[in-house]
Amino acid sequence: MPVTRRLLLSLVPAAALPAVARADVDMTRAERSIGKPDAKTTVNEYFSLTCTHCAAFAQGTMPEVKTKLIDTGIVRWVYHDYPLDQVALTASMVARYLPVDRYDPFIDALFATQDRWAFARGANPNDELWKTAALAGMSRQTFDKAVSDTGLRNWILKQQQADQDKWKIDSTPSFVIDNQKYAGEMSYEVFRKLIPT
Repeated sequence: MPVTRRLLLSLVPAAALPAVARADVDMTRAERSIGKPDAKTTVNEYFSLTCTHCAAFAQGTMPEVKTKLIDTGIVRWVYHDYPLDQVALTASMVARYLPVDRYDPFIDALFATQDRWAFARGANPNDELWKTAALAGMSRQTFDKAVSDTGLRNWILKQQQADQDKWKIDSTPSFVIDNQKYAGEMSYEVFRKLIPT
């Protein structure tokens, strides 16, 4: 399915637009999560935007997770950047420059088009990434600021190292549920068994 601005914006609840943040708060470092804050279970996902297994999970399993576990209030999902290469790191930085409420649909769009921006032969990943960011409503000035933000780059890498030290993450996607780490792409049926009932 082609990714268009209309598709990206249709994935964002109308009440979430526009997302306005206080000027004194750096929202690039704000938690990225979906689901009810008081959900019974919190799932922490550690993913890389250039990981094909992460993309397969996002496309094949996550829609059912959203419908059956997140939308029903059973699970709160927290995203953690865990870039495995420079291209993934740049994509994570760009994603964090979007308003918080546009993060999840943008991540979905990046996974859906991973072959175009991350792995296309002869293509410049930043140019392809810019096309998707523009569809999500990002200006070129904001995009350029995002990809050159060394403070954000260092923060993401520091968070990744802290997650590595704490959870011993050695592959993506990895999930931490009730202080227990699980790794790998999995079907909804397998994933559902990890969620307490």
